[in-house]
Amino acid sequence: MTPTRQKPDLPPNFKELFQEVVASHQGARRVLGARLAPIVDGRYIHWHKLQYLKPPKGFSSHKEWWLAIKHARFGQFRMVPLEDSGKRSFGFTMPDPALEYLHHVDQNAGGRIEILDREAVDPKTQERFLIHSLTEEAITSSQLEGSTTTRKVAKEMIRNDRKPRDKSEQMIMNNYHTMRLIRDRISQPLTKELIFELHRMLVDKTLDDPSAAGRFRNADEDVRVYENDTDGGAILHTPPSAGELEARIQKMCDFANGKTQEFFIHPVVRSIILHFWLAFVHPFVDGNGRCARALFYWSMMKQGYWLCEYLSISQIIRKGPSKYGRAYLYTENDDNDLTYFILYHLSILERAIKELHQYIEEQRQSVQQTEAALKESSHEINHRQMALLSHALRHPEAEYTIKAHMNTNQIVYETARTDLDELVNMGFLERRKRGVAFNFYPVQDLAHKLKVSRAEQA
Repeated sequence: MTPTRQKPDLPPNFKELFQEVVASHQGARRVLGARLAPIVDGRYIHWHKLQYLKPPKGFSSHKEWWLAIKHARFGQFRMVPLEDSGKRSFGFTMPDPALEYLHHVDQNAGGRIEILDREAVDPKTQERFLIHSLTEEAITSSQLEGSTTTRKVAKEMIRNDRKPRDKSEQMIMNNYHTMRLIRDRISQPLTKELIFELHRMLVDKTLDDPSAAGRFRNADEDVRVYENDTDGGAILHTPPSAGELEARIQKMCDFANGKTQEFFIHPVVRSIILHFWLAFVHPFVDGNGRCARALFYWSMMKQGYWLCEYLSISQIIRKGPSKYGRAYLYTENDDNDLTYFILYHLSILERAIKELHQYIEEQRQSVQQTEAALKESSHEINHRQMALLSHALRHPEAEYTIKAHMNTNQIVYETARTDLDELVNMGFLERRKRGVAFNFYPVQDLAHKLKVSRAEQA
């Protein structure tokens, strides 16, 4: 829960408010007879905002209106095994917006639907899309936790498999390797050992105390969440005590593995609750947010939502980080109602799916344009070379290396070198020596040369 946030106004105490309102016969009739839905104008609204809206006809105050809404929500509330420090359970409802989001996710992210094929993308490029998504998630998840490395530098580091030069770069590289590790761990049940493994990889070489990697925080390690992320700000969240962590994480693992289920929980909702759960418990000295998001990916992929490999939720979160923090706070200060966080997370998923569609379409059009420029040419251009030329057309200052081409396309050294040497021989790239190795660069006016190449063959 690192993004900047401020504490929202605390809703009226439900028990006290209920006693106050029902003391009046008319008030009780208005509240209990209202039969309101849990949402207001399509939104699952919090008291922090509702108090400034105009109450509907029939209510004498905002408090009466709020009590009627809470009455409707409690009627649909389902509890989960997560408890706060006061032993009060967390729970959630499933209002219409959540059901609509889930329907969209089920249609577009689960089963055997081949979105990449459906978008008319060559299946051979799927690994490239995967590398792109893993890179974006690694970068933005780290930036949410304080990494200052630019996207351009981070991409160059990952593509060239360069050793990180500072803590910010190390955070990003750790995230990248963790995302790849998750793919190899989805056949396993969730255990404390698996969580520790993910945490060790995420915080490798970035902690002031290296011994804190892959272990729970100790009682003398004060871990809290502050307003605006400064120790001088108001305390927004005090995690459960260190002595409770073993039992709490075991209960979380049981929930993840379906051992505590008393009613059906949609797999996506289960994954979102796990994200919240680990962040709420805050079991580590550092890296809790990154670990919580990694756990969400693990859970989604384990339950068959394979498209999540190609999505970057952190990229969307980073566009509005205050909403991410607010979703946590709304949940905690409104009777542990997880619906706020679930709805927020579902909206992020929907946007990530839409952006993936957009990215695939842009890549498809770019490749088609490059293919159109070369279709009359006698040059035999493979799909990897086509993608590189398409990238070079949009990034004339780009630098390409054999190692980066290997990593991007998951090919061996000889194949990568041959691809680049052939493009040099065709006149589309130029080779320059940099240190002891050769790097490759788009020739000046590449678009013109591609047109000329086509014209010469016409």
